[in-house]
Order: sequence, then C-alpha cells, then structure tokens
Amino acid sequence: RSIHIVALGNEGDSFHQDSRPSGLIRTYLGRSPLVSGDESSLLLSATSTVARPVFTEYQASAFGNVKLVVHDCPVWDIFDSDWYSSRNLIGGADIIVIKYNVNDKFSFHEVKDNYIPVIKRALNSVPVIIAAVGTRQNEELPCTCPLCTSDRGSCVSTTEGIQLAKELGATYLELHSLDDFYIGKYFGGVLEYFMIQALNQKTSEKMKKRKMSNSFHGIRPPQLEQPEKMPVLKAEASHYNSDLHNLLFCCQCVDVVFYNPDLKEVVEAHKIVLCAVSHVFMLLFNVKSPADIQDSSIIRTAQDLFAINREAVCPGASQDSPGNPPLRVIVKDALFCSCLSDILRFIYSGAFQWEELEEDIRKKLKDSGDVSNVIEKVKCILKTPGKINCLRNCKTYQARKPLWFYNTSLKFFLNKPMLADVVFEIQGTTVPAHRAILVARCEVMAAMFNGNYMEAKSVLIPVYGVSKETFLSFLEYLYTDSCCPAGIFQAMCLLICAEMYQVSRLQHICELFIITQLQSMPSRELASMNLDIVDLLKKAKFHHSDCLSTWLLHFIATNYLIFSQKPEFQDLSEILVEERSFVEKHRWPSNLYLKQLAEYRKYIHSRKCRCLVM
Repeated sequence: RSIHIVALGNEGDSFHQDSRPSGLIRTYLGRSPLVSGDESSLLLSATSTVARPVFTEYQASAFGNVKLVVHDCPVWDIFDSDWYSSRNLIGGADIIVIKYNVNDKFSFHEVKDNYIPVIKRALNSVPVIIAAVGTRQNEELPCTCPLCTSDRGSCVSTTEGIQLAKELGATYLELHSLDDFYIGKYFGGVLEYFMIQALNQKTSEKMKKRKMSNSFHGIRPPQLEQPEKMPVLKAEASHYNSDLHNLLFCCQCVDVVFYNPDLKEVVEAHKIVLCAVSHVFMLLFNVKSPADIQDSSIIRTAQDLFAINREAVCPGASQDSPGNPPLRVIVKDALFCSCLSDILRFIYSGAFQWEELEEDIRKKLKDSGDVSNVIEKVKCILKTPGKINCLRNCKTYQARKPLWFYNTSLKFFLNKPMLADVVFEIQGTTVPAHRAILVARCEVMAAMFNGNYMEAKSVLIPVYGVSKETFLSFLEYLYTDSCCPAGIFQAMCLLICAEMYQVSRLQHICELFIITQLQSMPSRELASMNLDIVDLLKKAKFHHSDCLSTWLLHFIATNYLIFSQKPEFQDLSEILVEERSFVEKHRWPSNLYLKQLAEYRKYIHSRKCRCLVM
C-alpha cells in the first residue's frame, strides 16, 4: 500500500531564510512520529528523479508499513517548462498540498491568477490542503476609500487565503512557524486524517475488485497488460537573458555610440534594446515624441543627460561602419558618463541587480552622495510615464521580478518599422525587423548578417519555404522568448522553421505543444480527426526532431487499434519499415491478448453463460 502526496509552492520567507533551512514537507517528515525513515533515506538520489528535475522526491514509511511518496515542487515555473509531466503527477496524487508565504503577496497573486486554473483542471476529487506559512511582517491596512477596492497591504490576508480555499474546495491552515505544535499537531493532524481516508478508499476499491473476481468461478478472462510508459520530454532552459546580455560585448549591429563631454568615445550600444526598457531613450531616438509621453520628468531627464551630436566626425569614431553610421550621443553628466559602461551592462542583463550596480558605481565614485545621484538618474531612465517612484524599493522589485523584462517591451517593436534596419520579403509582403535582436537570439542569423553573404549588406531579404504567419511566430519567439501556436499544424510548421534556423529551444517548445495536444485528445477525437499522424512522424524524422518522432512512435503503438484503421497507416509498411516493426512489437493491446480474448469469448458463448467482464 502507498500514498502519493504532491506539494506545490514556496513557503520560504526572505526575512527568515537563515533560521528556517528546511521546508514544510521536509520538516514534517523529520518530526512526525507516524513517519519512519532516517535523514539519508528520505531524499532519493538524483538519478531517480531525472524525468522530473524540478520535483524533489521523498520516500518514507507511515503507519508502520505504508509507503509514503512525496513530490515537492517549490518552483511554479514547472507548468511552463514541463506541464505535460506535472499534469500526470497531479492526476495520480492522493493528497495535494499548496503552500505559500504570507509575506510574498506578489507570488501569491501570480499563483492564484496563472497556476490555480491549471491545477483545478487537473484535479479529480483529490483532497487539497492550503498552508499559509509565516508571521505577517509590516502589514499595512487596506485602503477603505470608495474608489479603491484593492488590498494594498504587503501581506497575504487570511480572507484571501480562505477565498482561494473555497475556489478549490480545500482545507485552509495558517502555520505561523514550523515548530512542533504547528507541524506535528496542526498540519500533521490534518494531513494524517486525509492519509487515513486515502487508505480506506484504496482498501474499499481493492475489496470490490476481489469480490468481483471471486463471483465468477469459471475460466478467468485474460489480463490486459498496461501500455508502455510514454517517453518524457524535458524542456530546454531559457537563455534569453544571456543572449541579449552578450549582445553588449560582441559589438555587432551597433547603431549608437556614447561620448563623454570631451567627445571621447565611451561605449557602443543598440537603440532597440535601450528603447525597450526606457522612454528616455525612446524620446532621444525619436521613437516617441514629447506629446506621446506627457511626463515632464522623463522629458527633463532626456534633455539634462544626453545630446545628439550632428557633426560629421567625432574624435575616435570608427570610419569603416557599413551602411548608416551609428548615432553619436554626448553624455552631459561627467559622473554618469564615467559609470555608463556599468549602467549599460546592468540594463542589458535585465535582472535588476541593484546591489551589484551600486557596488560597481561605488568603486568608481567613492563619494556616497555621487553614488546616490547616479543611482537616482538610473531610476529616472527606467521610470514608467505617469508613475511616481515606481522603482522606490529596488531590492523588493528585484525579488519580485528577477527575470528579464525585455520580453514584453520588445514585443512593442515586433513587425513595426520603428528602428527597423532589415526587411524580410515573404509571400509578396514585407516584415520589418531589427538585426541586433536577430543576431543576439539566432546563430544562423548572426552568421548571415556578419559573414560574406548577400544579406550582410542588403536591407531587403527574401524568405522562402515559410509562410508569413509562421515566420511572424518565429520572430515573436526571438523577441519575447515565448510563442503560442494556434494548433498542431502551425506548431509543426514553426518547428520546421526553427530547425531551418537552428533554434533548438523553440523546437523543444513546439514538440511539447504537439505532444500535449495529442495526449489530451480522447480516443473518439483521435479516431475522427483529419490529422495524419504518420505524416507528422515523417516530418519529425526528416527535420531531425528525434524526441517528437520517438514519442509519436510510442503514441501510435499505444493507440494501435485506432491508427491501424486509417489509410495512412500503410505508409509505415511501405516507407518507414523500421518504424512499422517497432509499432508491431510494442502495440497495445498485444496480439497475444487479442488471441486470448477471442478464445475467452468463444468459451463464454459455448457455455451459454453471462460474462461479468464483457
């Protein structure tokens, strides 16, 4: 007998990380008197969890001889990277525990808005426990004015937790600390109650099956074996931040050069990246006008810090730049200019690493007043129009939004002529783009624009073999690191485009999308759909999509009775001989089972008795 528990969420508190090294689940397993197993045996080896690297798997014994298996996932991004495996794991759970920290309201709302709907769809009458962990710190009173109904407090209130529990039909608990009382008697008591309920239900189902089998004393029906497990695909990690960060150092597609007040070159940069994060640079490079921004502080910052140099030549300017020469910008503030290379490195990294930026500036300027002055100018550059002190607490903002922030801002320039320096011609229409982003995100594009090819000196570049919709989806991934195909056919077209330009992570995303769509289809829909699975397999093999082709082979074998009735199934014998052999070997149900089933039916009809199974 076994009990499977899936724990989701991060109960960690940034204020007490040193005093609380263990999480809720690990603490319970170590302190509960009903759970046996030493510290070394609780955590399994990494080789046993390679299929789900985000989950930490624990095993122990409960109630003496009951196997307890716990999958703990503190990283919510699992649903974005491997939600196919996560859905299967949640579907097989006996108990689900959702945990969060009461002082992390940003993460709570992100989980509530983005991930709880996914969990609700995967639930199947499984008991859920919601654990709110921690003591609320610096809680503010909510706004009570009639025009504002939102809770401006920095903590997750009890009301919000209870409301979330009602949506899931869950049991709500508040654990102010991870001590013996809250873990052993409070959380442990509720968890162990549901464990007993799960054991009782499994015992009842087992007794029903045994009773059904004992009620028939004649020949037993054949046992249908389980189909082979489908191969698990792991999503490739994103390298979006490093791609654009490396663009600053490769000095490719540079279109703006900054000079100090003495007209000495300081650093080179790219307009598209700077404009993606700052309205100050949008104003400076004429992407937006003062009337569009309507924020005097941003306009004043652009005028006080920068000036466009219209002279033909600046001292130290390179003379061999192909095409239009880079725009020359003079930085008026000498202190700000001396730290400009560190500031641009900070902007290109997109990680809001304020402490590192302050440390770099402090090493150069020494004086604390000068450091504060430069940091305030950086905040003004990154300010959103119409908002006051939007980056007031930089450390809090960094903790809440540690990922790159270009993926939404760069979408503003997707398929727009603003700052575009290359135009693709596809199916009689044109698509403007930006070389800097293409070079940073795609190695094939980088070689094409910087090698001895026609595209390196041409502005208009024809694209063949790809539809406009597919190419726009490809560009959307390069600009935003995300894509959302409309269906399996479009995902396959995008996979082929990604293989053509050697963007492996986009290939994996398309593979996961196709697999998830097919896996979610019921048998009736698989039988009636017009999609040619064999043709999909041939395209996957031709375009070197090994993961998808292997999965499709298992999928065809597992649904053999459905696909063997389709006309295209004959292509497996005529073209894909090895693949047909694999499908016949791993087909489900097997030939042996069908033969035994036919004999059993014959016996039932010969005895003129009623079959309880059939």
